[in-house]
Amino acid sequence: MIKTLQGNFGTRHRAAIGISKESDSVVVVVSEETGKVSIAKDGTLIADVREDVLKKILIKNLIIEPKAGFKKKAKTKKKENVVVKEESK
Repeated sequence: MIKTLQGNFGTRHRAAIGISKESDSVVVVVSEETGKVSIAKDGTLIADVREDVLKKILIKNLIIEPKAGFKKKAKTKKKENVVVKEESK
């Protein structure tokens, strides 16, 4: 089944839909004409996304929470020892 895009969507929007359908990706598209932001995921386009909604979608789809039992490594600072050898005169 082929769905037709309605409205004023250009090549970028169509490409974003295709990329998101064929890969495991979230595609952010900015309209050259209007500056409006759209998101494509799993072959579906969400048009004219507000900033707060964009942030939520990106965080939900791109931030991976640690699995249960996963221990974070303690951060340690590396200390660099610099030794200066003075020459005898």
